[in-house]
Amino acid sequence: MNDILIVEDNKEISGLLADLLRAENYIVTTVDNGEKALSVFERYGARLVLLDIMLPGIDGFAVCEKIRKTSDTPIIILSAKVDKDDKLNGLILGADDYMEKPYDIDILLAKIQGIFKRRYSMDELTCGELVLNKIEKTVTKKGKSIEVRAKEFDLLLLLIENRGKTLSKDYIFNYIWGRDSESELQTLTVHIKWLREKIEDDPKNPKHILTVWGTGYKFD
Repeated sequence: MNDILIVEDNKEISGLLADLLRAENYIVTTVDNGEKALSVFERYGARLVLLDIMLPGIDGFAVCEKIRKTSDTPIIILSAKVDKDDKLNGLILGADDYMEKPYDIDILLAKIQGIFKRRYSMDELTCGELVLNKIEKTVTKKGKSIEVRAKEFDLLLLLIENRGKTLSKDYIFNYIWGRDSESELQTLTVHIKWLREKIEDDPKNPKHILTVWGTGYKFD
């Protein structure tokens, strides 16, 4: 999975920004138009999207709106459009921040570091009776330890972090196993079955890990 997806049609800007972020040990992918952005995000996901507005084809506002319909991934708009109405539009459509070009790279890096620290560095995640320890990769239910494999933990964490939202099978598979995995999509189905057996009171009638037929899964 990508840490950061850069959506920018200026190759010089996107290349420089990608190099700076990779030097900070982020996994970065760059695309130069809105259609590619949506395709890459749907297939591989991202922990953060850096989004230009003036793009060929689908503009950044439309990209922001489409991503926000299915994901709460943080979005920072980086744009030369400086009018108040443009800023308001971006924020209303779901962007978390709006920075004007030319932006101060140190401020941008600080904002990115803050997002990753706040959102992805908390040691524990509690959801009802379940507690997930992100450092030790352990799960407890009602205070009792549940033995899970590494991929089971990653899968459960992804579903809980996106609870209430339907995630496609392709998105989940690429997020957990990666684009270069030699595993097959059936692996996801097996891991869902294992997780249900471990966390559901009645695995045959799950109340938490739900199948959305024809699409994927969601956590309620």
